[in-house]
Amino acid sequence: PNSTIYLSEDQFLCSICLEVFTDPVTIPCGHNFCKNCITENWNISVCCQCPLCVKVFHSRPELNVNTFLSEMVDKFKQSKAEVEAREGKIHQMIRERQKKINNFRELLTCSKEAAEREKTASEQIFDSLIKCIEESRNQLDDVIEGMQKTTESQAQGFIKELEEEVSELRMNISELEQLSHTRDHLQFLQSLPSLNPVPPTKDWTEVTVHSSYEGTVKKAVAQLEQRLSKEMKKLCDDVELKRVQQYAVDVTLDPDTAHPNLVLSDNGKQVTSCNKRQNFPETPKRCTYYTNVLGKQGFSSGRFYYEVQVNEKTQWDLGVAKESINRKEKKPLCPRNGYWTIRLRNGNQYKALVGPSICLSLKAEPQKVGVFVDYEEGLVSFYDVGAAALIYSFTGCNFTEKLYPLFSPCFDEGGANSTPLIISSVLPKH
Repeated sequence: PNSTIYLSEDQFLCSICLEVFTDPVTIPCGHNFCKNCITENWNISVCCQCPLCVKVFHSRPELNVNTFLSEMVDKFKQSKAEVEAREGKIHQMIRERQKKINNFRELLTCSKEAAEREKTASEQIFDSLIKCIEESRNQLDDVIEGMQKTTESQAQGFIKELEEEVSELRMNISELEQLSHTRDHLQFLQSLPSLNPVPPTKDWTEVTVHSSYEGTVKKAVAQLEQRLSKEMKKLCDDVELKRVQQYAVDVTLDPDTAHPNLVLSDNGKQVTSCNKRQNFPETPKRCTYYTNVLGKQGFSSGRFYYEVQVNEKTQWDLGVAKESINRKEKKPLCPRNGYWTIRLRNGNQYKALVGPSICLSLKAEPQKVGVFVDYEEGLVSFYDVGAAALIYSFTGCNFTEKLYPLFSPCFDEGGANSTPLIISSVLPKH
């Protein structure tokens, strides 16, 4: 059995077709050929002879199968197939690992860029916070110095007033001493009525100067804490908005999905409602119950962000919807039915359509709303772009199909809500 170890690949090749033997046979001279190869060779030859040693056979020899060689060829072919399969598997493993290497390299590049962005953002945040602290410290110094100057001014005024009283009293004493040393009794009696009376003086018993600074620092620190808290929230919101704005995509409106009461601009960036129902062709894609229109661009992975101008409107709906939403019937615009949206009604009533809707308390009316989606994270967030503030986030969403941006300018309410929704260019906050 070990003899097979020493067989070379040439010994498995037919000398006629130069391929690995197929049905190897041995002719009387001892040489081996494919059965079909030697048969065809003899069929076209004048005489039967060995193609290798040229030995001539007067009658066509009987072709006997070389069982040993057949077995060896089968083993050789199996081994070849195993080697090729193994080689293919290894190549696949190499490709997979090379792909993983490239992924890690991309991750390193992205991580480095993200780290630089975070460092820049952190520097801006901490520089701003340090500036707040320094301003508060300087203000506190000014307050303390002002209190000290007030105290000093009051004390100096009292000192001056007291010194003037002391001076007048000393003058009075001097007159009395001079009179007391007079030996002429008649002159003493005559001079007594003409003496200056004791000058009027203030009762200084309850007079004091308040110079306590107790609580000044504590009050200043409490005010600083409130200011820092507001500043940190604002700065963090700014950083968060800048972060999502880097995923901005170009969104245009899909006219094939627009409700018949909607009018789209030629560039596909504006949508307005009108009272007259337009004669749009009916298609499965068209929204016919709600005054909605979807974006042309759908997303089934990654992150995307876009901004919509909503100022001067009293009603609107914004968000994203899955591709398979029911566009013809009255279905609540909530996650259960494939919608992740927020809305405005009556000019100042904001709601997140979660299931039962949630009322949103906003400090200001957004002029521009940013919509951010992280498909893998299952996140849909809405931002007040002008205030750089988060309005609301849907979290833990399970997205399984393509998502499309959704817009509804709602009905125009007799002209009160006639302003269009406008998809605007994303301009990162500085």
